[in-house]
Amino acid sequence: NGAVCIQPCSPSLHGETSFVCKDRKWQMVADACASLDVQALFQVSSCLFLAVCCTSKTFFSAKYFDADDDGNRNCQADFSCIIPDILSSPAIPGNIADIVELLKKISLLLSDNVNRGKMQSYSRIANHILNSSVISNWAFVRDRNASSILLDSVNLFAGKLLLRNESESIQEHFISTKGYSIHKNTSEKSFDFSMKFNNTGNITGHVVIPEEELLKLPKTSKAISIAFPTLGAIIETSRLDPGFVNGMVLSVSLPEELQHILLTFEKVNKLENVKAQCVGWHSTERRWDDRACSVKSDNSSSIVCICRHHRRTFKSFSILMSPTVPRSAVLDYITRVGLGLSIFSLVLCLIIETVVWHHVTKTKITYMRHFCLVNIATSLLIADVLFILAAIVHNIALNYQLCVAATFFLHFFYLALFFWMFTLGLLILYGLLLIFFNITRSVFIVTAFSIGYGCPLVISILTVAITEPKHGYLRSGACWLNWYETKALLAFVVPALSIIVVNVAVVGVVVVKTGRSSVGEGCKSQDVNNMIRISKNVALLTPLLGLTWGFGLATIIDSHSLAFHVTFALLNAFQGFFILLFGTLLDRKVLILDYMNIFYTLRN
Repeated sequence: NGAVCIQPCSPSLHGETSFVCKDRKWQMVADACASLDVQALFQVSSCLFLAVCCTSKTFFSAKYFDADDDGNRNCQADFSCIIPDILSSPAIPGNIADIVELLKKISLLLSDNVNRGKMQSYSRIANHILNSSVISNWAFVRDRNASSILLDSVNLFAGKLLLRNESESIQEHFISTKGYSIHKNTSEKSFDFSMKFNNTGNITGHVVIPEEELLKLPKTSKAISIAFPTLGAIIETSRLDPGFVNGMVLSVSLPEELQHILLTFEKVNKLENVKAQCVGWHSTERRWDDRACSVKSDNSSSIVCICRHHRRTFKSFSILMSPTVPRSAVLDYITRVGLGLSIFSLVLCLIIETVVWHHVTKTKITYMRHFCLVNIATSLLIADVLFILAAIVHNIALNYQLCVAATFFLHFFYLALFFWMFTLGLLILYGLLLIFFNITRSVFIVTAFSIGYGCPLVISILTVAITEPKHGYLRSGACWLNWYETKALLAFVVPALSIIVVNVAVVGVVVVKTGRSSVGEGCKSQDVNNMIRISKNVALLTPLLGLTWGFGLATIIDSHSLAFHVTFALLNAFQGFFILLFGTLLDRKVLILDYMNIFYTLRN
């Protein structure tokens, strides 16, 4: 029981089929057998989409290209020539997975200037795997998140549809896309869908943008809506969420100024005793979210939902360590205030360190300490600024390449923060334990830079090099490392938690060394002094060595706990402020300086 068997596909297919032994029988759990070559199809799509003429050196078949009277091969702009191969292939689980991957790549990399022809081709490809006759095949697609990835990909591509004559309508049997130009003088705008669900008949859906919402628009914008009559059943079949979807799935792309829309769903099951609920799909957590919508009216045949359309500019700070982040206004507020105060504090910290540098680095050990402190502050400052820019890139620019670049540098500088805190921890051990071991400044600088920036650079490059070719570098819904598909987030979490463990041990050594009473001293006042001294050391070292980041382990274990996320954000979003307070302002050598001289220097 529980044994796994891998079986190769038939000679006409590539891939493999996985079985598991359950109740003394082999049961198929995943079927990756496929007849399509998704990489070749994508390369053809890339060529056609960019309207680049392909030479005879390319390995693609001539059937993908039209030829003019002179025999020259010309590329089509809508990649429709790959459709016959896709539509003629069986919608088996392996081909479904490959088509989802193809649509994802097209959405991420080839979604510029999406006109009617491109949207029609894209819809025909998606329609092939959304057919009601192949819903059961989705149960054996290896990636259980494939249906959610498909939804995200279609939304991204359709959201860039260019409207012709202020409206557009593209209809397939199992996916329908409509778009309208809207402005504040527009009366109430609605989208109506009537689509085939199965052999028994059609179901309908209705999207309404209230007139009071349209009045909020500062300029002419567009609204895109997509209807999926079978996607709810596919999500259920993929075992992403156990809920039964009693109607079509409606997706709406609106300007960020609009916050509320009305959705009307015809029920598939019209029994009186069937209770309905309005929900929205949470693409980050791969589940239905009952907080996104509420019921306005409900009867046996249909339900009217009020849904909130809200795009957050900032993600919670706890996203750095956690696979998912719960939606919370408290988390957003803590992140905004914390990052703002942290950035201001770090700038002030670096200014003060620059002014007092020659006064506080006269000895070798103080030079090394402040050298580490400056690099810790610099890394955290750049990382915090990049955190804000990454959120803006994702929510406003919607540019995949920029998102990859932002994630790479964000990953690098947060890792640099941890490795510089690790370097500071090693320096503390050196000062406490290796009293008679001498190290020169030049050797220290080379070693510190190798650890502080060299190690993060290697990890960051390897992470993007391994995961990005399969487009598994970014997570859905944010410019940050992927978790569900490739576990790229571990490239940050594992080094960070490992360094925290080492630095906790360093603090333990400091406590033992500074807590020892002098020989013959055992009075209560001495014990109190020891406790005060230990507490001060722990308080000073905790932000400098990043010990509070250890609470990120709790958000990994239980990523849905709001309390854990709030605690993590409170402890770490304000780290820059604590570094300024404990690393610079409370430093004895800085405190004895003439602050009037500092402010005089700043003023000039």
